[in-house]
Amino acid sequence: MPNRDSAQARRLCYEQMQTFEGNFSPPLGRFALVAARFNHFIVEHLVDGATAALKRHGVAEDAVDLAWAPGSFEIPLVAQKLAQSGRYVAVICLGCVIRGDTDHYDYVAGEAAKGIGQVTLKTGVPVIFGVLTCDTLEQAINRAGAKAGNKGFEAAVSAIEMVNLLRQLPGPG
Repeated sequence: MPNRDSAQARRLCYEQMQTFEGNFSPPLGRFALVAARFNHFIVEHLVDGATAALKRHGVAEDAVDLAWAPGSFEIPLVAQKLAQSGRYVAVICLGCVIRGDTDHYDYVAGEAAKGIGQVTLKTGVPVIFGVLTCDTLEQAINRAGAKAGNKGFEAAVSAIEMVNLLRQLPGPG
């Protein structure tokens, strides 16, 4: 366990560094939500959570667009098209993949995660991963607002923070 002197030394060191940190003030610009229609009964709660978070943080309702993809596997392509459009400051991806009896889950969850990450790096636009990857329906229900918070809400807050952080960082864009 670190002692108090090392923690204080670290704090002093951090105070001398230029620090970049996102905040939660409403950034100018539009947000896109990409939601999977598959497992709609879960995903609609993620969409509700994301829109509630954007509204709570001062983003106007008319500054948010929603695109429905057939499933989580298709989310990255839709997200890429929206991110490349130049119209959005962030894209929030929402879906739900629940493990079944086959390895289909592994392919869908893995490719959705990889694809969303690639879109972020390719476009420079924050593309937020809000796709639930759960072993059971109960886990999905809990993460969509029942017991473990709403991961759609959390994804939207991350989007706001990332937009504000990227605007502080040096470099083009």
